[in-house]
Amino acid sequence: MTRILIVEDESRISAFVARGLESAGYQTAVVEDGEEALERAMSGEVDLMLLDIGLPTMDGFEVLRHLRGQGSTLPVIMLTARSSTSDTVDGLDAGASDYIAKPFKFDELLARVRSRLRENVATATIAVSHLDVSLDVLTRRATVSGREVDLSAREFALAEQFLRHPGQVLSREQLLSRVWGMDFDPGSNIVDVYVRYLRGKFGHDRITTVRGAGYRWE
Repeated sequence: MTRILIVEDESRISAFVARGLESAGYQTAVVEDGEEALERAMSGEVDLMLLDIGLPTMDGFEVLRHLRGQGSTLPVIMLTARSSTSDTVDGLDAGASDYIAKPFKFDELLARVRSRLRENVATATIAVSHLDVSLDVLTRRATVSGREVDLSAREFALAEQFLRHPGQVLSREQLLSRVWGMDFDPGSNIVDVYVRYLRGKFGHDRITTVRGAGYRWE
């Protein structure tokens, strides 16, 4: 199920948006704080974020700049009472996928959500890359500096997870669930084995072991 993160510190608005999205078949989560929003957005566990500007600890512009600065392509629709042209430009320049001013009609918001999700799927199905490593999801080809690398289906799926979240620490539990569809098995070392395979094909220094936490694609 598609997961949407609602970042809004007015509970009346967040409850209204959450009810509407859930009725439309989406799974929602609500946070009211900018720092928590950034952490959730970088987790790789949401598909789109609705982001207010006026937030505690870190405003929406700052959240968005940090998100884009870390390489995330998560679709972000900014929701705000600030409707001036300069605010709209600031939001889009910071990396927003779309911008909608309050008050808004829910049908319009829903249409924008669907549009941004369609765009993200279309982009995601073509290719994913980071620096000189590229994966073509349609042809299942992997290249490093233009040189093709042969990957098994599981190796490709694992590499795709890393390249979609560069710089993030991905736990063994997350990788087992996303690549193998398995719940965490403390006795399994399958993730470690396949990470070793990828290091052999892409280079050892591309994947860092974060002790007690998981792995990070550099």
